[in-house]
Amino acid sequence: MKFNFQIIQLTCFFILLFLNGKAQTKNKKIPKDTSYSIMGQYQKYVKYYPEIKPGKDSLPANVVAYRDIVYTTLKDTPYGARDLHLDIFSPEKPGKYPALIMVHGGAWLSGDKSMQIPMAQKLASKGFVTVCVEYQLLLEAKYPAPVFNIKSAIRWMRANANTYNIDSNKIAISGCSAGGQLAMLVGLTNGVENKEGNQGNLGFSSTVQAIMDLDGVINFMAPRSLNLNRTPNSFDVKWLGGTFEEKPEVWKDASSIYWANENSAPILFINSNYPRFHAGQDELIAMMSDWGIYTEVRRMELNAHAFWLFEPWIGTTVNYMDTFLKKVFDQ
Repeated sequence: MKFNFQIIQLTCFFILLFLNGKAQTKNKKIPKDTSYSIMGQYQKYVKYYPEIKPGKDSLPANVVAYRDIVYTTLKDTPYGARDLHLDIFSPEKPGKYPALIMVHGGAWLSGDKSMQIPMAQKLASKGFVTVCVEYQLLLEAKYPAPVFNIKSAIRWMRANANTYNIDSNKIAISGCSAGGQLAMLVGLTNGVENKEGNQGNLGFSSTVQAIMDLDGVINFMAPRSLNLNRTPNSFDVKWLGGTFEEKPEVWKDASSIYWANENSAPILFINSNYPRFHAGQDELIAMMSDWGIYTEVRRMELNAHAFWLFEPWIGTTVNYMDTFLKKVFDQ
């Protein structure tokens, strides 16, 4: 009896140890990098452009907001059940409106969905349902995790179209910097099964009908992308899991230009003065022209990569986006 009691005690001890380990795993905090912020970028640019002001979260009178809506829950991550969120801004007047999912930048490492809110609110006031999306960043997950996240969010938009006044036949995607790279890849892989993931609302389409890229790389394999003294500490090397020499197939897979085809959606490019962020753009535009697909290029004559974060540039950027969307959606 004594022997059996000791076995029971040891068994209980190990069960408690196991459960405690699982509880600690589930309670583990998701790592967050805060190196990319609006105020940090402001301090970087204001000495050259003293007139700029950070964009504000200021809800227009004709717009309603729905914040921190869970669009999917990732099961059994190192951080337990992981909710991913989005913010929605919709015209107050009832109706069906074209929708735009907006992807923030930050080198796949930093930033958050709030950075898109000033643009999202202005576009919503012009007649669009805008959706600022959270996705998994580098300290939490590498490529292609954000692609699966964003496609899941688009499916969620269609699944909930009636609730939020979304016209399911008119969904666009935009992105800034690293978000632009993601927007291009998500948009140009319409219907590609191995880019879908399995993160919710699988009975709905993740197809988009228009793409807008704000200074986001199109081709990781172009000379302007590769010839920048890449080291193991470069953000793209970390995110893609290795250098081009180590993982050439991944660098190509993440390059949206190689997924373009005669059925691709129209694209708006909004560029700063930094050519390295436009690597592959001219080649893609030529391909789209051969297929008869509309593209448009707008140039912000600025030595400021993150122009979309500041007034008066936000207003100009939103006007370009509004004009493009109304053209392709016949609004």
